[in-house]
Amino acid sequence: MTSMRTREGDDSRQPGRQDSPDQGRFSPDEYPRTMRVQRFLARAGVASRRGSENLMTAGRVRVNGQVVTELGSKVDPDKDAVTVDGRPVSLKDDYCYLVLNKPAGYVTTMMDPQGRPCVAELVPTRKYPGLFPVGRLDEDTTGLLFFTTNGELGNVMLRPASHVWKHYVALVRGRLSEQDIKRLSEGLRIGDDFAQPAKVQVMDEGDDRILPVAWEGIPYGTTVVGLTIHEGKRHQVKRMLKAVGHPVMRLHRDEFGPLKLGSLLPGQTRMLDPRERAAVEALLTNRPENLPPVRPTDPPKGPQRAHGPENPTRDSRGPRKLQGQHSHRSKRQNPYKKGEGTRRAR
Repeated sequence: MTSMRTREGDDSRQPGRQDSPDQGRFSPDEYPRTMRVQRFLARAGVASRRGSENLMTAGRVRVNGQVVTELGSKVDPDKDAVTVDGRPVSLKDDYCYLVLNKPAGYVTTMMDPQGRPCVAELVPTRKYPGLFPVGRLDEDTTGLLFFTTNGELGNVMLRPASHVWKHYVALVRGRLSEQDIKRLSEGLRIGDDFAQPAKVQVMDEGDDRILPVAWEGIPYGTTVVGLTIHEGKRHQVKRMLKAVGHPVMRLHRDEFGPLKLGSLLPGQTRMLDPRERAAVEALLTNRPENLPPVRPTDPPKGPQRAHGPENPTRDSRGPRKLQGQHSHRSKRQNPYKKGEGTRRAR
């Protein structure tokens, strides 16, 4: 093990060795002779890069029997013995990839000091140590949350330069105008940040994708909008819609890059199939063209309809509904209400 301070991202230098033209260049399936401890832990699936740094500063990481807390420390994966809390850690290719349909009422963390319900209770952490969520969803936001033990992949998927698209379905107050849609589509300022252009679609009651946010039909005076973004700013979707005057009432994510939630119920998980594994791992090859793009449905041509005084909801089996009445969806079982359909992982 070596301990030295180097420039961020330079994991190939060793003391007493001259840099060669090919040094630092290696295929995605290989690793350099030495690497930073936190990067080693992330690639081994122990935690994300930042989580691995926290493990080090907490004194839980040992290299060759010695506690390592300095973030500039390096290891040789072929020679050094690394342990976390006394358990040996080694590089491996058998990573875990799974998708959770996050219910409302759970915070996106693997441990909450305040004792709130967290997503760690819903995923098999005992079977897959080092499992962590890629990105976050707010406590009241539902939908697709991707978990993995591959720390490098997690970092790449969250990197804005990777352009990993995320699709959200939001129930908002009021009716989106053409000007609102234009502002969202061209990008707009949200506080001190600037949100990049989004793909926007006003969704109607015949679209089953609205069920997670409008299981009883689209309430009077509201709109369901689909928003596709590739950034990950804090509360970005909520802030974008609020900036155009339409606060979010409910929010759900159903797509993340090549991953789709499908028919997964709240609180349930599933492993990625081979096609999905290949699609997400393609990001590590630095060939984004290998990632199947998210293709949200184009908005229908012509003026968009929203439910309000001028456009009351229509029941497909009868005449127009009046204010305060619900559509036929109200008779359906509602698995998306907080606390319903949720199961804990064993």
